[in-house]
Amino acid sequence: MNLLPGSKGWIKKYFDLVSRGKIDTSVSIPEKLDQESFIYGALGKTGITFGYPSSLLFANEINDLRWTSEEKLKLLLFEAHLFVFKILKKEEEFNLQHFTEEMVTFYGQHNAYSISKLFTFFLKETQEEKLEDILSKRVDIRLNLLESKFWINYVSNAFIYLDVILFHQYLSDKKNTIYQYDELAMNALTAITLASYSDGLIEEKERSIFKMFLVSANLSDAHRSLAESRFENGGTFSDFNSQIKKNQLGKRFLLDLSAFIIFSNHDAVSEEMQYLKALCDYLGFGEKELNESLASTEQFIINNHEKIPFLASSSSIEKVYGSLSKRWIKILGRNRDKLAIELKQSKELVFLIKKSATKELTKKEKEKVKEQFKDIVKTMPSLAIFLLPGGAFLLPLVLKVIPDLVPSAFRDNELEKME
Repeated sequence: MNLLPGSKGWIKKYFDLVSRGKIDTSVSIPEKLDQESFIYGALGKTGITFGYPSSLLFANEINDLRWTSEEKLKLLLFEAHLFVFKILKKEEEFNLQHFTEEMVTFYGQHNAYSISKLFTFFLKETQEEKLEDILSKRVDIRLNLLESKFWINYVSNAFIYLDVILFHQYLSDKKNTIYQYDELAMNALTAITLASYSDGLIEEKERSIFKMFLVSANLSDAHRSLAESRFENGGTFSDFNSQIKKNQLGKRFLLDLSAFIIFSNHDAVSEEMQYLKALCDYLGFGEKELNESLASTEQFIINNHEKIPFLASSSSIEKVYGSLSKRWIKILGRNRDKLAIELKQSKELVFLIKKSATKELTKKEKEKVKEQFKDIVKTMPSLAIFLLPGGAFLLPLVLKVIPDLVPSAFRDNELEKME
């Protein structure tokens, strides 16, 4: 059975593949890792934060050669909603009908301009068919982008992650929604504006990026005009809706988006780093969250600079990789001694970590690493990043944190390449 996210009935085919064991949608939060941090870390590895499908959450083993970028993003959006639903409803047995009904109800209350009109056209469609139509509408904004040649190869909804944040909020507290889509979108556009001004100079790429996100936001004329005015004249933290401070995923998104605006153009100058630290203070974040946000952004750039045209002119990838390595080393380094003791008791895990420095691990080997790390993270929650999708990418960095795990000759020949 072929899965094609652009064809009618693809959601039914997706769950048929789940029932046949071709797609594994099981979700397990590592001990001592809070729910929102787990969601943030797992989704951050997929690229959905920046509206680009780097990888899927569950269906990565499915052949996607025939899929367009929009179709892959559509499936990623669907899987992100499914991921959030399964985490928040972990005490309940999964029910497909309940899930699709919740999704359709959520989007029925969504106040993006494109969604409000869509529901008037539904006749006798099933819930799954309605959901397919909604997801298609949310992802594809091609018709609105003809005016921007800069984004000719990046034609999907760059603000699609806002839907995931709001769906999490909807499931968490249906009776007390903190704010609606347009307010969250305005906060995000304000973050782009402030990050663009952080070095005192608005560059053409920053202007084009703002334009792309503004089109993706699909706001009312009044909100659009306000966002454009702020971008032309500058803004302050007071332009944020203060309710954003109550939404952990929303705050994380603003920080990631700000880092993305800065790093997609060039290395952060001192003024820009000072701005990011000031933003962290405003949002109530510390050094840990800032390092995680910067690492997530740098990893996205490394993984996608050849696929997304506007990232091709970013600062050298070697320099970005070096920065990423140092950032994760700093995060992991706090657990250096405990990690060394735990790892030296597991010869197989050490062998796989060594292998990961020079070769891609097989799916079976990655599962072995994941299983063995589960016991370690029980006492060191910050290492739960290795259990998230894409966590194997970080394994070579363990060798830099604890170089005694390997012979010095190996370090000299292999690890120095990571500098």
